[in-house]
Amino acid sequence: MSFTFIKKLPTPEEIKELYPLAQKLADQKAQRDLMIRDVFTGVSDKFLVIIGPCSADNETAVLDYMCRLKKIQEKTADRLLIVPRVYTNKPRTTGLGYKGMLHQPDPEGKPDMLAGIVAIRNLHIHVLEETGMSAADEMLYPENYRYLSDLLSYVAVGARSVENQQHRLTASGMDVAVGMKNPTSGDFSVMLNSVVAAQSKHTFIYRAWEVETDGNPLAHTILRGAVNKHGQAIPNYHYEDLVRLMDMYAQQDLKNPACIVDANHSNSNKLHMEQIRIVKEVLHSRTHSDEVKNLVKGVMIESYIEGGCQKVGGHLYGQSITDPCLSWEDSERLLLEIADRV
Repeated sequence: MSFTFIKKLPTPEEIKELYPLAQKLADQKAQRDLMIRDVFTGVSDKFLVIIGPCSADNETAVLDYMCRLKKIQEKTADRLLIVPRVYTNKPRTTGLGYKGMLHQPDPEGKPDMLAGIVAIRNLHIHVLEETGMSAADEMLYPENYRYLSDLLSYVAVGARSVENQQHRLTASGMDVAVGMKNPTSGDFSVMLNSVVAAQSKHTFIYRAWEVETDGNPLAHTILRGAVNKHGQAIPNYHYEDLVRLMDMYAQQDLKNPACIVDANHSNSNKLHMEQIRIVKEVLHSRTHSDEVKNLVKGVMIESYIEGGCQKVGGHLYGQSITDPCLSWEDSERLLLEIADRV
């Protein structure tokens, strides 16, 4: 065996005891969970906007950004429900490169998983503490979810993970909204199968325990575009795509049929400024059909303080070190326009 066992890590319960969530913050998080639930169940007609940096790589800059976001949420609270995107685990297509704060609390430093677990828990606590907004994160490693399970109000399962059985079964045990992205192939049936699995009850092995889950009625789809066999991006946010998804939902016995449109990734071909146009098209599609409006509950946007991106080791404050993001100025304008149009 070629594994080198470095150190045994604390359990989620031990980490939560060392870095507890204050009751006041827990109450705020529970209230946010209910608000998001109401969007997916149709009780609320607010529009979800899941927005933030591609990767949360620097706590100071992330908190700066989130405090700006808080002001927009206060202005638009009657129409928008803003969920901060605080992504601390990053999938890498080749397995190489910066894997997020969980792996490297210092992007230029060496991997340190224990320091990373502490760093991501503290970051999520501080975002909630500073803004009152509980956040979204990607579940890249199902066994790590419980380190943050008392903090997250939204969880995304990525395009490369959505076909994985453990991701699907773990999602079935969550009590918050979880979005299942279409795979990189773009196959809608794979994505919907993942929602069926996440909404169903299961018994399986999780963190060395036999566990049972009740199923997650808030599991839903995320359209993020696809890639063909030539490596070319294929968008799937157009009206016809939304109608196709709606028709496929109708063939399934699923609770709370819903979709979030990811405006970046293969929908924009990672051309970050295209997110503005894509979001506007999605909003227009919702005005064209009440059924599409009921299906599309929100959008995902990658946004930071400075537009674009830089390599790891670059020192432009508040600029992404992974995928390019909208600048704060562009993001603010877009959020206010979304609020006007919904």
